[in-house]
Amino acid sequence: MAEPALLEAVAGRLGQAAAPSGCLATARQLTGLFREARHRENATEHVFQNLMQILTKATSEVDVACKDVSALAHLDDSLLLLSECFRCLRNACVQCAKNQDIMRSMGLIEASVHLIQVLQKLETDLESSLTAFRCGLQFLGNIATGNIDSQERIWKLAFPALFMPCLNHRDEKIVEYCSMILFTCLNPERTRALEEENHLDIALAVLQACRKYPESEWAFLIVTNHLLKCPELVKAMYARLSNQERTVLLELILSEISDKNSAVFKEMDMFLASCFQEKCQSVLRLASAASSDDEEALVILRLLDTLCEMTSDDGQLERLQACPDLLEAAVRTLQLAHLSGKQATNVFTPIHATTGQEQISHPAVGFKSHLIRLIANLCYSNKANQDKVYELDGIPLILDNCSIDDNNPFISQWAVYAIHNLTEQNERNQELIARMEQQGLVDSSILEKTGLKVEREDQKLILRSIRKTPDL
Repeated sequence: MAEPALLEAVAGRLGQAAAPSGCLATARQLTGLFREARHRENATEHVFQNLMQILTKATSEVDVACKDVSALAHLDDSLLLLSECFRCLRNACVQCAKNQDIMRSMGLIEASVHLIQVLQKLETDLESSLTAFRCGLQFLGNIATGNIDSQERIWKLAFPALFMPCLNHRDEKIVEYCSMILFTCLNPERTRALEEENHLDIALAVLQACRKYPESEWAFLIVTNHLLKCPELVKAMYARLSNQERTVLLELILSEISDKNSAVFKEMDMFLASCFQEKCQSVLRLASAASSDDEEALVILRLLDTLCEMTSDDGQLERLQACPDLLEAAVRTLQLAHLSGKQATNVFTPIHATTGQEQISHPAVGFKSHLIRLIANLCYSNKANQDKVYELDGIPLILDNCSIDDNNPFISQWAVYAIHNLTEQNERNQELIARMEQQGLVDSSILEKTGLKVEREDQKLILRSIRKTPDL
């Protein structure tokens, strides 16, 4: 039998079967045929009309069951058939714009969205109901893929009423399939629409899905490919997020910066800097063992990680160097953390353990090291910031953190790098360090690591460069 005739014959049997159980085997055969591109390409509108009839009948039956619980006892077979019909439609859409357009012109998107909304109201523990729900979402995802007209139709019908309950659904697969539809339909204009107060909950629900299901690929892609490209939306979200959710958002931002997508954050860096400045000293509470899970402090640690990465990128460094209070906040916080570690033994106290000791596990491990890294980056080739650190008495502070500290991995290397950046073409800073070395306040070996040495010339101490770059 020729391929078009085979499809028509199978579809014909589907339309003639009286009971759901009689249709199911035929629908499964049709689903199998649509796995092959040659059958998808030969499908006609008549094939989809039979599937449309089943969807229409199923909608009526589910609607009755929503109002009359006793009807649930006879619904299982219909739901199984409904799932298979959605699978047929789902498979028929794969890489086939012709079928997507036929289905859309027939009203299958409207019928499917309505049926899914009816299924949402169905109060039952039937697995067949959940399966039909999932398959319906998969169909909408496939009919939208690569088809702008279908995306627009779904957006008009489903936003926001369909997305919100699906994103908050107890079933992980429903959340994932809904996220697929949302990702496919979003564009810059629709993403900006999420900034509106009555739609912001959609964006927040996506982030909550990322937190609840860290392996969710589609929710992750919504955040990284759409939400993070809209700075005003990120600011609005951040204000509404819990501290745990803010940590998730910052980790997603970090992942994008690490992937060299920092151009996305050009308008966001100043906002993140202001968030850090406002609450940075909350990390000092982590000196107490009872506060080691302080959620606000954990957010600041992630903000610091993010700013360190941002200032390592040439495109963002200049903007953050011009941020008036960021450098001062970093130096002041380093001073307080360093003082806290001297006044009592805590996570800010420098230690150098003997070999074989267990690795230290504490959220604030590395905090001082990262502060010095941020200070070093902000002073890179920037005379105004070099001078500001001098005025804040930050140079002796950094020199006091040049020793190995197991609570702060790589702190000595970052301190060496900071001293290099602070003294580069800055005579006043060089003179200060030269005087400190002469007074025995600085170990000459530390200066050697930075590529510097102190020399006396005409009764004056001079700090000279012996290497172009510090020994990191």
